[in-house]
This record gives sequence, structure tokens and C-alpha cells, in this order.
Amino acid sequence: MKKFRIKIVVISVILFFCVNTFGQKLKLDVREHTLDNGIKLLMLEKHDVPIVSLRIVYKVGSVNEHPGITGASHLFEHMMFKGTEIFGTKDYDSEKPLLVKEEELVSDITVEKSRGNETDNENLKRLQEELEAVWKEQKDLIVKDEMWSIYLKNGATGLNASTGNDATYYYCNLPANRLELWAFMESDRMKNLVLREFYSERDVVMEERRMRTENSPFGLLIEQLNAATFTAHPYSWPVIGWMSDIKNMKKAEVTKYFEQYYSPNNAVIVVVGDINPDEVVTLIEKYFGDIQRQPPPPEVTTVEPEQRGERRVYVEYDANPVLAIAYHKPAVGHPDQYVFDVISAILSNGRTSRLYKSLIEEKRMAVMAHAYGGPSKYADTFIFFSSPRHPHTAEEVEAAIYEELEKLKTTPVTDRELQKIKNQLEAGFIRSLESASGLASEISSYESISGWRYINTLVEKTVAVTPEDIMRVANKYFTKTNRTVAIIVNKKKGKEAAHENKGS
Repeated sequence: MKKFRIKIVVISVILFFCVNTFGQKLKLDVREHTLDNGIKLLMLEKHDVPIVSLRIVYKVGSVNEHPGITGASHLFEHMMFKGTEIFGTKDYDSEKPLLVKEEELVSDITVEKSRGNETDNENLKRLQEELEAVWKEQKDLIVKDEMWSIYLKNGATGLNASTGNDATYYYCNLPANRLELWAFMESDRMKNLVLREFYSERDVVMEERRMRTENSPFGLLIEQLNAATFTAHPYSWPVIGWMSDIKNMKKAEVTKYFEQYYSPNNAVIVVVGDINPDEVVTLIEKYFGDIQRQPPPPEVTTVEPEQRGERRVYVEYDANPVLAIAYHKPAVGHPDQYVFDVISAILSNGRTSRLYKSLIEEKRMAVMAHAYGGPSKYADTFIFFSSPRHPHTAEEVEAAIYEELEKLKTTPVTDRELQKIKNQLEAGFIRSLESASGLASEISSYESISGWRYINTLVEKTVAVTPEDIMRVANKYFTKTNRTVAIIVNKKKGKEAAHENKGS
């Protein structure tokens, strides 16, 4: 038995040594080039397969919006696939006057609606009929999803886009010999985007919001949690935007926003794969070099004030209870972020994590328990999510989570547990960099919030986290005055319980 235990220890040490050695050698040799118009180009050679993974990052997200146009960044993510003056249309010369007429009619309709009495307003009905006729003419000229189709026909995979608080990302993986096609299409999209089908796509986003937020207890809970957690900082509003802002968004109003933030000097191009960097530079200069830069977009200067007391939010919804707890934490670049990465893994990384073993296996009071506090451009939150197991309540689970946090504050994490977590984090991060797509995603993600070089020191600084660091951070941030709690309360069951109590 002793021999077997010794073998296990030896194997673990060897595995850690191999991973740790590889991790310490992990220095991405990214080549940088900046065009005169401000576009930043990041390139990394990877010649194992003849593919290239491409990302365009616009450093704009919901954090750059303001009340009245919340959701604009996400809407533009949709609009970027609607085409240009040469893609997505059969005849742009015929389509252009229709787009102008569309805006005139939308403006006139808005004025008429503001006067009230929409039901018997004959002028409003006439304008709406004219607008419908314009849309019908436009539809006959549109080539639906043409850019998407061209990419797929040329072997594209992973074609997608996403919008977050801090940035908007456009993804594409292509055969290496299709790189010039990508440069031609993406540069045209950057300088000649046409906002066609704007209002129908606005309706699509409204439906998306209904599905993912208003008809989703979890989505609604997160939205209310953020709104209560942030009283000043724009992280308070949802990426998808408030419904009233989406509903009333006009093309003319957000065009300035697009021109300001979706400019070359606010964009990063990431190219990873079977490439020759010198040839890539020449190609990008050829297709993107003539796009005009814009004045630098304004910085987000609002800082969330220190929270001075616990906040609680109860969201009534006909669903099982869900608990969320948010604690304020610093932005990326702060040394405590590496400690939060380790704490997150200790608490909820797999079936051996503390929350899983305690709340789900031993106490059997939850069916899900998760903790997350990843890096972000501005000061954000470390969040706990949990779903109670009947008949336990959200408040019982909440108390159990606080017990786990007290352990972090008062009892040092053992060397064995900490080393296991570090091994997991290191190995998981290295695995994320095995493919060209993974490399491109990591480079673009960190470049948008801090700078890609963050990757080269991430493992080293994570491995350096000590038990004392964990206790210090837990005591500093996981306090009652620094937290916001949100709970889904079943409206129907709440009323039934109230009725029973009244009757008794």
C-alpha cells in the first residue's frame, strides 16, 4: 500500500513538473504592427495545419453606451452581417434612395405618434403604409446573408460574433489560402457597412431579449442583480439593452455611435495560423490602410462608489428559486485578480470543489453552485450562483455559502489543495492555447481589456498565489457591506403560502 501511494505522488510530481515547465516556457511570440490609421495587427505563426484563425475586435461594448441607446453595441453586432454596398444587395444604386426614404418616413411617423390619438390618425396610417411599401421594395433588392454564405462556401468554420461589456468580437476560421478573401470582405464591411433591415433586425433583438431575459428567470435575475450592484458605473445595464431603448432606437441616432467606435483606431485584427507575417502585413495594409481614422472615442471615467451596506433584491417569477450574490472586486491588472482566479477554482472547479462537495454532495441543499470572478476592463464583481434543492430555501443556501467563505477567511488552504488547483488552472489554460482558434480567442480577449501580454505572465502570477493571499483577499472583499444579494421568489407559491398563513 505504501509503495502504491509513493507511485501516485511521484506521478503527480512528474506531471506537475512537465506542465509547469511548459507553462514557464509559455511566451507567445506575437508580432505587432500598427497601421497609420490606428488599426492594431497581432500575428502569431502556427504551421501545424493550413488554416488561419481570424478575429476583429472593436473596443466597444455596453460599457460605452448611455441611457437611451443601451443595446446599441449588440444591435450593431447583428447589423455587421447585413452587408455593404457590394455585398447583400442586387443593386445598391436602386436601394440607396429607399434607405433615405425609410428614414424620412420613420421620422415622420415618430412625430405623428408623439401627437397622440394613434387609432384615428389617418396621416399616421398613410405614413405606415408608405413605409411598408418601401420595405417591400427593399426586400426585393436584398441578397439575404450573402457575406455569411460566401464565407461558408470558402470553408469557413466558427463564423460568429459576440458582444460583451467591454468589446465586440467577430470570429472566423478559414483555409490559409482564403486570407485575402477575408481581408477584402472585412475591410469592405468596416468602411462601407450599409444599415439595411435596421428596423426588422431591431425587432429580432427585442424578441431575443424577451427569450433570454424577460422569459428566463436566470436572465432576469442577473439583470436585476447588476442593476442593484452598480449604481453609477455602466456595467449596471444589460449588454442586450433595456427594452424601451431597443424599441425606440433610430438608425439616425446611433449612426454617430457607430462611426465613433467602429473605427480603425478602435479596432484590433488578430491573425493566428499558417501565415507569413510579412505577407500578412502587406495584405492588411492593402485592404485596410485607406480606411479613415476617427477622433479617439471618449474614455469611461465613471467609477463605482464604495458600497456601504448590503443590498437585497427579490425578483418575483413563476419559477424555482435561484440565488445570486455579487461582491465588488478590482479590474484586470490588479494583483488581487490572480487570487480571485484561484478562489473561483477552489470553490467551484469541478466535483471536487468546495461548493460542490459541501452544498451538493454532503448537505444536499443545492442542485447547482458556482462561483466566478473573471477579469474585466473595469472594476467588476465576483458572483455566486446557486439553485436550492427542495425543500431547502435560497436563504439556507446563502448561509451555507457564507460558511464556506468564512473558512477561506480563517483557515489557510492546504498546500495539497492549492497545488491541485494551480495544476488544474495551468493545464486548462495551456489546453485553451493548443489550437489556432483558441490562441486567437485568448489573444483577442485579453487585448480588449488589458493587452495580449497579460497571457505571458498569467501562469506565473497564478502559480505565485499563496494561502495568505487567499485569506487576505477573502477578508477584504467578501464582506456584508460589499455584497448584493438577488433571489428569485416564486410568485405563485409565495401567494399560496401567504394565504395558508392567513387562514391558520
